[in-house]
Amino acid sequence: MYGNHARADFQASWLDRRKDWNAYPHNPCQYPNYGRSTYNFHNDESGICFASHLRPLFNLRPNYLTFGDSPCSGLRHFPADTHLIAWMHHHGIDCDIVTDHELHKDGVAAIAGYQTLMTGTHPEYHTIETLNALQEFRDGYGGNLIYLGGNGFYWRVAAKDEDASMLEIRRAEDGVRTWASEPGEYYHMLDGGNYGGLWRRNDRPPQQLVGIGFAAQGNFVGMPYKRVCFSPEMEWVFKGIQNEAFLGDFGFSGNGAAGFELDRTDRRLDGGEHVVFILAQSFDEGNKFMLVPEEVLTTYSNVSGCSSDQAR
Repeated sequence: MYGNHARADFQASWLDRRKDWNAYPHNPCQYPNYGRSTYNFHNDESGICFASHLRPLFNLRPNYLTFGDSPCSGLRHFPADTHLIAWMHHHGIDCDIVTDHELHKDGVAAIAGYQTLMTGTHPEYHTIETLNALQEFRDGYGGNLIYLGGNGFYWRVAAKDEDASMLEIRRAEDGVRTWASEPGEYYHMLDGGNYGGLWRRNDRPPQQLVGIGFAAQGNFVGMPYKRVCFSPEMEWVFKGIQNEAFLGDFGFSGNGAAGFELDRTDRRLDGGEHVVFILAQSFDEGNKFMLVPEEVLTTYSNVSGCSSDQAR
């Protein structure tokens, strides 16, 4: 879905950092002939709803800079996932890598032989097949599911069983999106006409799977978590950590463990079937984050429209 995302904020100055850091040398903004991502538009300004990985994808390369003017590494998605792989190699942790394509095609059989499954840094898009596989791994096989991201399990996408190289998304109703599906275009073509949009609108909110779901978005900055749980039965989680009060006040991505897109618990959405321990919480001291659209049912009485030309 992100493949060849041509960002609107791309600037020529990014090329200098790319050269100085010896980063991946190409950017999709410079090569439109290879096709854009589902975050971009066709020439008629309609949103791109189909994408394929059977083409050169510039931003799915190690050391690709998503944000060329960020004070941190500027890495996201697959390039940021390489940090996790390097960390596991450094600590001698054996691991296998299962792709979304394999999970979609083989279902839970692709992961049934493992005790623990860890997501990548940003598992945002899922077909019904991949979501069902993760749910069955957790509930049917008793597997441990570690979710290492924010804004995960957010959009429902579709793929054709005969050829899962093509994906489809319909950005229906609401959610954080760069374009909106037109009336009558909320339903998928590739999976037999199922309703698209947010998994939350399809009665599968992220909280049902991992206990938390997308709630707020801000600048590409990071912040630590502050410990809030001091229950003796959870003490083992913090064993060996020198600074227990603040966790993750550093990092390549945003210079902090939490940032850009934040998740939260919600007992109304998680089904109430599981015990949820909140061990630590992030905090926005800079007041740079706002609730996402699906969290807001009406306008803010304390946010003025004066800053928008559309409100004048």
